[in-house]
Amino acid sequence: MPEKQNKKSKNQKTRKNSSNKPTPPPPPQQAGPVSWIRVVFFAIIVYLILQWAFGSFDQSVKIPYSSFKTHLQENKITQVTVRGSRIQGSLKNQAQLVNARGDTVQYSDFVTFFPKFGDEKLMSMLEENQVTIATQPERDTNWWTTLLIFAPLIFLGLIFYSQYKRMQGGGSQGGLFSIGKSRAKLHTVSKEDTTFEDVAGAESAKEELQEVVSYLKEPERIQKLGGKIPSGMLLLGPPGCGKTLLARAVAGEAGVPFFSITGSDFMEMFVGVGASRVRDLFEQAKKNAPSIIFIDELDSIGRQRGAGLGGGHDEREQTLNQLLSEMDGFEPNESVIAMAATNRPDILDSALRRPGRFDRQVIVPAPKLKDRLEILKMYADRKTMADDVNLEQVAKSTPGFSGADLENLLNEAALMAGRKNKSEITQQDVDQARDKVMMGLTRRGLVLSDEEKKMIAYHEAGHAVSSVILTETHPVHKISIIPRTRAMGVTEQFPEEEKYVYKKEYMLDQLSVMMGGRAAEELFFNTATTGAENDLKQATQLARRMVLEWGMSDKFQNIALGQQQGQVFLGQQLSQKRDFSESTAYKVDKAVQELLKQAHDRTRKVLENRRKVLDKVVKRLLEDEEIAGEELDEIIENDGE
Repeated sequence: MPEKQNKKSKNQKTRKNSSNKPTPPPPPQQAGPVSWIRVVFFAIIVYLILQWAFGSFDQSVKIPYSSFKTHLQENKITQVTVRGSRIQGSLKNQAQLVNARGDTVQYSDFVTFFPKFGDEKLMSMLEENQVTIATQPERDTNWWTTLLIFAPLIFLGLIFYSQYKRMQGGGSQGGLFSIGKSRAKLHTVSKEDTTFEDVAGAESAKEELQEVVSYLKEPERIQKLGGKIPSGMLLLGPPGCGKTLLARAVAGEAGVPFFSITGSDFMEMFVGVGASRVRDLFEQAKKNAPSIIFIDELDSIGRQRGAGLGGGHDEREQTLNQLLSEMDGFEPNESVIAMAATNRPDILDSALRRPGRFDRQVIVPAPKLKDRLEILKMYADRKTMADDVNLEQVAKSTPGFSGADLENLLNEAALMAGRKNKSEITQQDVDQARDKVMMGLTRRGLVLSDEEKKMIAYHEAGHAVSSVILTETHPVHKISIIPRTRAMGVTEQFPEEEKYVYKKEYMLDQLSVMMGGRAAEELFFNTATTGAENDLKQATQLARRMVLEWGMSDKFQNIALGQQQGQVFLGQQLSQKRDFSESTAYKVDKAVQELLKQAHDRTRKVLENRRKVLDKVVKRLLEDEEIAGEELDEIIENDGE
């Protein structure tokens, strides 16, 4: 249901003005995996620098113990440092050594290792050659060495700790341990300023929801009478009719916390997550009571349990069972109301709709003529409309349109006007947008032969003339033979006023109008074309409903044979059942054929009597490609019959 632009109350203005304040800067983002990779890389660099600074990477060359003894005998060594079995020293002059790769290496600092079998003469030789001797403990226990040893472990521990905190929900995206938390969005009063004044149409639905607002504002008024607040409100209606908007309006009117979530947000690949999220959602709502929980697209988790050929989905059924349990456990004084919306009430589990859970079922129907006019006025106020735009006519020409469809219609009109560099949206733009939404784009690249154009013209003229001649029909708005993506031609008929009860005569005339195209083809070309495909489908469906559901057949009067609906999860053909025999089914088919034949013969007779009118209409169509309803009426009136 679209919003309606009215003058806001002072409270609403205050709330909207407060929303114009500059928004605070977003909180700083926490370090992600990329930041930790940089930290680890930096730590490794520091570790290597420390190792180099404190001598772990020296320039000493490893030499054999025999070479060390030779240098000592030749009095070439100045000093040695003994550390366990390690002997490190310096030469008076550089010496050469051929390493294992065959390269000649010059060195003055060397390192060697004391043999395991020992050397008793080593100390005496060092003293004889006056070599300076220094000793160090076998293992250096200063704090730098300890830090270098444990630094890698410390950094690994920090990494694991960081990941653990992220899994607990400490990160910006949550993690494994937060997967069972509810994903519902909390809308406070300062954020939600939608009220019932912003909703056009659906007056009956708003009246029922207004009671919910009064319950939340003054619960003691009901409790003192021994009553209790309804546990749940189920909004039912076709897509685009404003179920979600009505729920937001309830939250804005009541001024209470509003938790919104979609049914699919409960489901996850892990078992038990859906039930856990349901528990967490209701716990949050109870802590913030009085509050409202709104579950959009309830049918995603509320389908019938155990349905389908392979049984039910265990995880989805666990989530549904938890939802049923939470709603049934409401206390009268908790002031928490669950609201849900769906456009598939036929597949919901029966336990959801019993009293004590979703007590009330609020129907949000498609907008009627008055509602459509209000919706169009509201959206027109937001656009630059020309004076020639007749919104009342647009509302009449859009039966069955939802609020979302009407918004899309005016948006398409704005796009067309912008494409033509217009400063205003004209009535022509709106009409073209309506034709585009209903029948698709014009197929400009399609080239039809003269004979095909003539066939299409006679086909549409047959619909139009029969519609004008017959009494129980809708007025013709426009005839067009411009090819579009969904039709090669069209005869638009719109009701003057909306009806809720239809007579048998009206249905028979509708069948006759549907057969007008085929009758005109046979009358003027003595053949049938594929252009009547959609007409025949609609006529057959209508005739079958007249026989099976409405008892409008001579053979099946005052009886309904339409109990053919099976399980919605198993497919129409697989699960379809009938409450009548095969012989009755044969008679039903014969009754349907008889209704269609009568409609065809009746229409053909009408067109035979008005051949001149048909020729005039076709001639005008071939010249202009479109005829308005007023022009058609003039042609028929001037015919003199």
